[in-house]
Amino acid sequence: MACEPTQIPASKDIDIEGLRARYRQERERRLRPDGQTQYVKAEADFAETYEADPHMVVEQRAPISEDIDVAVLGAGWSGIMAGVHLRDAGISNFRHIEHAGDFGGVWYWNRYPGIQCDNDAYCYLPMLEETGFVPTKKFSDGHEIQEHCQRVARQFGLYDRALFHTLIRSLKWDDTLQRWRIETNRGDEIRARFVIMCGGPLNKPKLPGIPGIREFKGKLFHTARWDYEYTGGEWRNPVLDKLLDKRVAIVGTGATAIQAIPYLARYAKQLYVIQRTPSSVDERPNPPTDTEWVKSLEPGWQYARQKNFHNAAVQGLQPGEPDQICDIWTEINRNLAAEFDRDGWPASPADYMVKREMMDFRVMERMRGRVESIVQDQRTAEALKPWFNFNCKRPLSSDYYYPAFNQSNVTLIDVSDTRGVERLTDRGFVHGSAEYEIDCLICASGFEVTSDLDRRWGIETIEGRGGVSLYDHWADGYRTLHGVMTHGFPNQFFTGYIQGGFFATTTHQFSRQGYHIAYIIKEALERGLTAVEPELEAQEDWVQLIRSTAIDITYLQRECPPSYFNNDGDTSKNRWYLGESYGPGWDAFEKIVEDWRRQGDLAGISFRRAET
Repeated sequence: MACEPTQIPASKDIDIEGLRARYRQERERRLRPDGQTQYVKAEADFAETYEADPHMVVEQRAPISEDIDVAVLGAGWSGIMAGVHLRDAGISNFRHIEHAGDFGGVWYWNRYPGIQCDNDAYCYLPMLEETGFVPTKKFSDGHEIQEHCQRVARQFGLYDRALFHTLIRSLKWDDTLQRWRIETNRGDEIRARFVIMCGGPLNKPKLPGIPGIREFKGKLFHTARWDYEYTGGEWRNPVLDKLLDKRVAIVGTGATAIQAIPYLARYAKQLYVIQRTPSSVDERPNPPTDTEWVKSLEPGWQYARQKNFHNAAVQGLQPGEPDQICDIWTEINRNLAAEFDRDGWPASPADYMVKREMMDFRVMERMRGRVESIVQDQRTAEALKPWFNFNCKRPLSSDYYYPAFNQSNVTLIDVSDTRGVERLTDRGFVHGSAEYEIDCLICASGFEVTSDLDRRWGIETIEGRGGVSLYDHWADGYRTLHGVMTHGFPNQFFTGYIQGGFFATTTHQFSRQGYHIAYIIKEALERGLTAVEPELEAQEDWVQLIRSTAIDITYLQRECPPSYFNNDGDTSKNRWYLGESYGPGWDAFEKIVEDWRRQGDLAGISFRRAET
């Protein structure tokens, strides 16, 4: 169902130059010279917190020694979809190897109160038509998403050989065996012909490197390892009644925090919300799924909806194309299309971008007005206003976040001037000249999204041919073919945001990567190839193609406040959380790889055949 444009300030009421200056000022107040190093490694500094599973008991098992065709490293959505496409390609001799106790990835670990998908669930949850499942509402709860992960895994027989509660310690290519040697924390020695890296972008939690963090004597945990034994409640019923006599602080005001804070505010004796940079938080209508709408759906409906979301959120709506998603992600392009339909469409891309920039300022002005209309304390409201362009930080939505600051037990601690928490003591945290005593510190500090690969993946050693480290190989930037393979690392495949097309629905993009990888593996097995990897010339041609067309991200580093969107303001590395995306768009990228598969000769890939 299409929706109407939102009510926003008129262009004549927007002082663009004044806002640009304010945005720059707010950015400078938050920049830090230490970039990503302001965070500590969870598995190195707090291994017991990171490696322990608060949700399931780790069952003892004997170490495994075996040869398999494929090892899928990770069992979140990217790993699940890789497994689905391997099955569809007729490949059965594979295992998922996963740190968690079940399928789900980020949806297994994250069970904090209020957790929901912040994208339209009819787009985000894959394989709805194949499984017959339809989400119960527009933004699915976390447990519903994990249950769907399990549903897909069961339907495609992925549980049969999955290894859970298993961490990869090293990956080493054995040129004699023509296999990858995989060592784990369970003593396994698995020799896989192929490996598919499916860690996902929200794989590794990171903790704020606050001075004194090891001195704090109270309870400390990351939101991705929520401790319901301490807080009370559980993720399906987050009644946090054990916090009624507790003073709690939460560090961070991103996507996780704005969902959890209303529950903490409801139950904690005192809640301190520690904020460096506010998020933009819109309203969140979340109606139950209309059963009549479900009955009207025709085959192919989900991808059609995903395409509409991609256009409405990223690519831009076409003349007369309705916005079927109708939320904060699509507001700018929805409003633009409505005004263009009324006044005439721009004659040039440059004219389009001028009008889009103006729409960005108008929408963000509406967002700041929303804060004023809800938060009663003027000083708190001012601190909660987002002073940046829409794409600088992940857009969020909640009907309960801003009202929480009207409660007498909730205090916003704005640490923008000190660029973070000054220090922790054994009893609490210090801000300004005051020490705030707390019983519990919750870190909503996010994940290793744009940090160095060894931090993101947490695998101690990844060595290709000749013992070359992948971390060294990609130290100065990605080098791939189609974003899924790299020269010198035979039979290794990658999913995620590396060098390829970008699609607004993450799970669909990862699924298409899994499809492409499964095609190459199937062809290699059927042709009796023991090793495949990109030819160096083909790889360099691909890198040149990507970089000559890639989406320009310099404005993120030049104009946006620090976040994982811009590597926390570190301009020494031109790194984006979406990798290096092919500029002409998703459809153009998909045509390139589809034509390559149709050609059928694995062009640009070098082979090694089994000796006969």
